[in-house]
This record gives sequence, C-alpha cells and structure tokens, in this order.
Amino acid sequence: MAPTAPRRAEAGAARTYTITELAAEFDITPRAIRFYEDMGLLMPARAGRNRVYAQRDRTRLKLTLRGKRLGLSLQEIRDLVELYDSPADTAQQLGAFVRTLGQHRALLERQREDIEITLAEIGQHEARCRRLLAAAGRPVSRRGVTIAERS
Repeated sequence: MAPTAPRRAEAGAARTYTITELAAEFDITPRAIRFYEDMGLLMPARAGRNRVYAQRDRTRLKLTLRGKRLGLSLQEIRDLVELYDSPADTAQQLGAFVRTLGQHRALLERQREDIEITLAEIGQHEARCRRLLAAAGRPVSRRGVTIAERS
C-alpha cells in the first residue's frame, strides 16, 4: 500500500507523516511504531491526540528497522541513532558503527560455529540410529521413515 499524499500545514512546510502512513510505508504495524516510540527511538509531535511524525522520525524509523535486520539490539540501535542525530563529525559515527558491526559479526560467527558443531553431532546420532535400526532389520530412509512404514 503506497503512502498517501504529503501532509502540509501550510505551503512550504516540512513533510509530516501519520502513524498509518509510516506503518504502510515500512510494512510494520502501528503497534511496532508505538513500541519504538516507547523505547525512545521516535519522538513524534502531537496534534491533539494524533501523532505527527517529521522527516527526522521517518529517518530514525528507517535506521531502526535497518538495525533490526542486521540483528542489532535496541540499545545498540538507540546508540547509533543518537550518534546520527548528534552534531559531531561522521568519523565518530562511522567508527562506532564499525565497532558495533564487528562485535555483531563476531557473535554471529560464534553462533555459526555452534550450529555447525550441533549439526555434526546430529549427523553422528542419526548415523548411529540408522546403523542400529539396520542391524535390527528395520532400515530407515534418508527422511527418517522406516522402510516397513512406507509399505
């Protein structure tokens, strides 16, 4: 679903977004946006009871969702988004991002090693079970179904 036409308070005013527009644009629920708001990642203005999101909020939401896709924690995302908002030079921001990505890469590599070890152990257990079943006269197919069960 495409976002609706830009909302402008007056000619030349900055673009604003409703929660529904942002939810549609980023294919997330309004509840998720409110959650990011509660976590301090978004800070919309209010027009009565309605939330009014500025371009800054849209950018912060985009960065938040990108961080989630990378598997970063909300705290890591918040730190990076706050750096984005800071007037400091980009070298500090990029350095922090590189450090965060390096830590996350190391974690994922450890998890991949653990998964590979676990898969090897599963393979050993499967092979042992197949040998025992074959010795008992009950050979098993690759999918785990005994030959007798398929007949």
